Amino acid sequence: MNFNILFGKWMMAALCCCFITLSSAQENVIDRVEWVVGDKAILRSDIEAAIDFWVQENKKFEGDPYCVVGEDLAVQQLFIHQAGLDSVNVSEMDVMKEVDRIMENNIARAGSKEKLEEYLGKSYSQIREMYYEYVENMMLTESVRRNIIGDIKVSPALVRKFYNALPEDSIPYIPSQVEVQIITQKPEIEIEEVERVKSELREYAERINSGETSFSTLALLYSEDKGSARLGGELPFSGRGEWAPEFSAVAFNLTDPNKVSKIVETEFGFHIIQLVEKRGDRVKVRHILRKPQVSENSIMTMLARLDSIKDDIANGLFSFEDGASQISHDKDTRNNNGVMFYSDQGMSNSKFELQNLPVEVAAAVEKMKVGEVSKPFIMEQRDGTVCAIVKLKSRIDGHKANMRDDYDYLKQLYSAKMGEEKVSKWIKEKQKNTYVRINKENRNCDFLYPNWNFYDESK
Repeated sequence: MNFNILFGKWMMAALCCCFITLSSAQENVIDRVEWVVGDKAILRSDIEAAIDFWVQENKKFEGDPYCVVGEDLAVQQLFIHQAGLDSVNVSEMDVMKEVDRIMENNIARAGSKEKLEEYLGKSYSQIREMYYEYVENMMLTESVRRNIIGDIKVSPALVRKFYNALPEDSIPYIPSQVEVQIITQKPEIEIEEVERVKSELREYAERINSGETSFSTLALLYSEDKGSARLGGELPFSGRGEWAPEFSAVAFNLTDPNKVSKIVETEFGFHIIQLVEKRGDRVKVRHILRKPQVSENSIMTMLARLDSIKDDIANGLFSFEDGASQISHDKDTRNNNGVMFYSDQGMSNSKFELQNLPVEVAAAVEKMKVGEVSKPFIMEQRDGTVCAIVKLKSRIDGHKANMRDDYDYLKQLYSAKMGEEKVSKWIKEKQKNTYVRINKENRNCDFLYPNWNFYDESK
């Protein structure tokens, strides 16, 4: 169960807030060019929108907000310019997935798609386009940063030296953290329900093949992949490794754009697929996803089974770790004794703050004692409903960081510091040979990077 937080909490907050404020900010500002970095202009409205976001996120301004935020946007343009020079690209599918997730969050916050459109004064497609550019730029920036940072040499001696050099008031406070083990059981889906879904998909295929209706229309109406459904079921160009193996095997064997594939089963449900276009080793397709529904009876049966498993563990018939390794349906934790983890900046971490756990797991472990096993409960995963029990493996109360308990955290902190020093050095080098023009009213700002090579307009 890999809860990937590739960009960290700050990026998700930015994506959820930045554009919700963007429209109103731009409507109330007389636009003008404040910066030009390379061939990219940064408008006053861009800075206003970013300031609004910083305020909502309680980020501190170390100086005049227009100076601080304007420079921050200018630095971002250095990364994006470098991405172009280095031919750095990001996967269209990764961008689309992130945009889909953000759109779903914002629709939930607004109450409906219509309310979101009304609030922003833009159509749904315009909002998606706005998000797409922002997410793509953030991913490009992160890719360039990773290339700049590269590999950083880390050893216990270096981490200890770093820790010992920290002033007492700079030693970070570690919030309470927990390690959790999980056993999941996926409720069985009745054969009748599977046949119902397959029958629906066969009907769709017949209607498309006969010319009665288009694939896109049926995808829009019936596909349960909400992200692609809005685009008529269309997925971006992808390679074989970017989809479920069963899906890829069928998609890459399609040759006739006018025909519909056989029914394909993946961990997400059942699909029919239509070819859109092939380009070398990449293909673009449309699909319709239908998910069989789990019955209440199946859920109750699986909860009862987990209750028996919990009793067997309590009676010493086998350990929680054995159960997680041998009978759990969770493929991400099965080989890890059931220990849940997430990836942070390419590193695996099993210590969660409660708010970073799935809400159902957090509710179960919040008041548990170390070593205790929860009652069975239901939780939602991306591939459907599962039943679960969890064990609280460890709990670390909030404290100031120390080498004994928090080496991994301090190691990441040291790596981050070394990485930021590399990035800062790179920015200072880029300042020397990048065309920059700034509105003269801002030339007296106290910049974080003061050596901007400003274009002299008097010459």
